[in-house]
Amino acid sequence: MAGSTYGKQFSIMTWGESHGAGVGVTIDGCPAGLDLTENDVQYMLNRRKPGQSAFTTPRKEDDEVEILSGVFEGKTTGTPIAMMVRNKTQRSGDYSEISQYYRPGHADFTFDEKYGFRDYRGGGRSSGRETIGRVAAGAVALKFLRRLGIKVNAYAKEIGGIGIDYQNFDMNQRDKNAFSMPDSEAAEKVKASAIKKMADGDSIGGIIECVIENIMTGVGDPVFDKLDAGLAKAMLSIGAVKGFEIGDGFEAARVTGKANNDEFFMKDGKVAKRTNHAGGVLGGISDGSDIIFRVAVKPTPSILAKQETVNKAGKNIEVSVKGRHDPMIVPRAVVVVEAMAALTLVDLIISNMGARMEKIAEFYER
Repeated sequence: MAGSTYGKQFSIMTWGESHGAGVGVTIDGCPAGLDLTENDVQYMLNRRKPGQSAFTTPRKEDDEVEILSGVFEGKTTGTPIAMMVRNKTQRSGDYSEISQYYRPGHADFTFDEKYGFRDYRGGGRSSGRETIGRVAAGAVALKFLRRLGIKVNAYAKEIGGIGIDYQNFDMNQRDKNAFSMPDSEAAEKVKASAIKKMADGDSIGGIIECVIENIMTGVGDPVFDKLDAGLAKAMLSIGAVKGFEIGDGFEAARVTGKANNDEFFMKDGKVAKRTNHAGGVLGGISDGSDIIFRVAVKPTPSILAKQETVNKAGKNIEVSVKGRHDPMIVPRAVVVVEAMAALTLVDLIISNMGARMEKIAEFYER
């Protein structure tokens, strides 16, 4: 299977299946000398871990990471970093029934069409557990960015049509509720709505917003390797993500150029922008403003409510999907968005070091 590798200079390859022995990632291109321990990675994995509330899958997994290579005495060595999380509570029998039909909203049909075969146990490679490798690698990328003073923070902006009020915005609240929302009042409203949907055997989706602070200017290239294009690809590679916008996004199509343009002015001897409709990226290159983007996350497709589908014998049938599933994907996807954003940034920042001859000469000057 191709397509399990992401990045050029700082590249990752995720591996493993939902009901296999484990899942993991190999990172190639991480510089030597970065402080890194299993605790750094575990913190991120704990944020996406299942079974933490009534609004996530009841599958209980410790998701304990093992760093197998690339780290010695608490520092990266410059060699490939391999990390693994073992699967411990697979219940593959829960999925034996679905081997004979196609679940609506899942990759069952397309996997069969492409490969002529599929691992039906929890979705195999198309399972949400694949994101464990992304989050583990993202933890390394985030440590890299913190060394440069760059912050990456994502949160649930909206779930089930209920949005946060920016007047109540408190980032400290994000990790204090089950929905990763920086607004405790909105979280309570989502809770009431989610309970009703779960009782109906249904699920809900939402919007995740991500803000990148203190990013330097000049990251990204102006044609195919645009920073915003890289972020879009990274986000849309997450299984449940169905939409991406940066800055004003689709709203930019509804206003005039005068309203949409960010005017420049001098501030403390540097060029600055009065507004940030562009979301921190101009011409595919970071402009020094905060990078702000949003992703749309679909409702969990595995639901108890009856749905029509087709079985492998070509007959129309009605199904209710059983097993252990998230009633909503958004809360656990927040950390995945942070991880993929960090991986994109680190890859482009390293690549950017070769953009100017004087910088190369300065680096090798003796």
